[in-house]
Amino acid sequence: MTAVMVDVGFYLTQAQRIFGRQHPEEAAKRLHQFALDHLNDDKRRRVARLYRIFVYDAPPAAWKGHTPIGKNAIDLGESATAKWRNTFHETLRGLRKVALRLGEIPTSQVRWQLKPEILKDLTNGRKRWEQLTDDDFRLDLRQKGVDMRLGLDIASLAYQRNVNQIVLISGDADFVPAAKLARRSGIDFILDPMWATIRPALFEHIDGLRSVCPKPGTKPASGIEGSATP
Repeated sequence: MTAVMVDVGFYLTQAQRIFGRQHPEEAAKRLHQFALDHLNDDKRRRVARLYRIFVYDAPPAAWKGHTPIGKNAIDLGESATAKWRNTFHETLRGLRKVALRLGEIPTSQVRWQLKPEILKDLTNGRKRWEQLTDDDFRLDLRQKGVDMRLGLDIASLAYQRNVNQIVLISGDADFVPAAKLARRSGIDFILDPMWATIRPALFEHIDGLRSVCPKPGTKPASGIEGSATP
């Protein structure tokens, strides 16, 4: 029995490199298919049974405020990015065997920050404070609870012995403690970094490395590109 776990932030970044811009429904269905592909061997023969597909993300920020210089009103909940993410989540909820695990983005902690390159220009004297515009700032949006939910699910699967294999689609080293726990419980732990480069030290904490999506820079065999971006 195999559980597939997907770090959505990582997945969407890599999927955009591979497929370009996508409709949210198509992005969700591709994620689902990639998870199912891990049940097959390299000859596309079904060799494992699916327990569940766990998907980890945070809902789009519902922050309302104003730009720092022009004082223009902003409602992130009505932005194109928020609408894309909400549709993406709703599509995932309707797909078989998917469990959507959502963290949060605390709106009380949202702050405007100078972009690093602008701060460097200011300190080097290439730009003056009075020249700053709204484009020189970015919102500091930090999701919380996503990594915790992923770690707790791995621990739960390990202790209850619900599965004998876990496939994690991610490239983040934060999963290492949970992976070590799963492996000590006898679970085969596979990492799918979607062809991204991972640190050599991570190899000692997994049982295998396998990407089932097309390599970035290669033309996919099929797929639909849309006009919205994640």
